[in-house]
Amino acid sequence: MRRFSILGLLLLGTAHATDTDDLTAALKKARQWTARGQVEVSVFFPPRATPTRTAAALPAVPFRPTLLARNFTVTRGDAEDIAGRPSTRFDLTPRQGSAARWSLWIDQAWNVPLAFEERMPDGTLARRAAFLKVNGMLARVPVQQLPSGTDLGAVLRAALPGLRLPAGFTPVAARARAEGQGGTEITLSDGVNVLALIVAPRNVRPAVGVASVRVQSRGGVRFVWLVGNLPDPALKTALANVRQVNEAGLGTFAAPVDSNR
Repeated sequence: MRRFSILGLLLLGTAHATDTDDLTAALKKARQWTARGQVEVSVFFPPRATPTRTAAALPAVPFRPTLLARNFTVTRGDAEDIAGRPSTRFDLTPRQGSAARWSLWIDQAWNVPLAFEERMPDGTLARRAAFLKVNGMLARVPVQQLPSGTDLGAVLRAALPGLRLPAGFTPVAARARAEGQGGTEITLSDGVNVLALIVAPRNVRPAVGVASVRVQSRGGVRFVWLVGNLPDPALKTALANVRQVNEAGLGTFAAPVDSNR
């Protein structure tokens, strides 16, 4: 009798996987396996002259499951066909802030993504990628080993006092920019959406999805940019209290690092 009770508890513990668990399993598998074929990719933000192109696989989106589970509510949607293959839609809604929301279509047999959509908070489509035709077998993705990271958050707070990161976003990677550009680029992520925080010797042209401030450093005047798919007020609020930059602290990023979240 005791054996059956233990078995029942084990079955109970594994019988209630959440929608987030199911999506996370698919995203983890996609790090090693991908569908290939013909994909239609449309990008409407930032605007471009030719928004639609074709590709052999879905564009890479740097999903980070730990942050995704923290910052998004994941809801299983209807079953739909993508390129003739039964798929399940998962909708990702931000728990806070004004980040973009996403939908992903996961192949029911292969358990890898076949399509995704990114929409702005007002529902405007920012980009979509979906297979039109799919090859008969999955392809192996080269495994990328991420280096163990430094405490990017602590370094960033010391380097840019007054910075207020948008809700849900955290620094996950940093690198020195190309020699001709100068400065440092820090990648911010909420698990799905990505922002670029850049400290540079020159300002950036005004545009939708771009905020910048002029600051002081021991080396003279510098500019801090924040670029990404957030409403302009949210981008400007993040930089509103930044008055200076500690470039000695940013020297930590002379070589690429990644927080491996």
